[in-house]
Amino acid sequence: MKKTLIALYSNNKTLIMSVTCLGRIDKGESCSVSNCSSEAERSISADKVKSAGLKIGSDKRAYLCKEHYKEYKKKSKKDKLLDKWRHGM
Repeated sequence: MKKTLIALYSNNKTLIMSVTCLGRIDKGESCSVSNCSSEAERSISADKVKSAGLKIGSDKRAYLCKEHYKEYKKKSKKDKLLDKWRHGM
């Protein structure tokens, strides 16, 4: 996926640049959760996603769609709170 950037300068000259996206989400990565083929919105550590109870493959990173990211946040909320208390913040 390429994005085109256009810059206008004060002397009425234009600069047109084509930029290639570097991230996997920008390239159209799909959701890592089994039986989901939606487009990914976020990238999270696979260990954290597995500890939240979502079923994914064995990659280092888990790519989650908007729906599964919301589910991940709900399931990991209690763990984050306990970690916060444990570290005294």
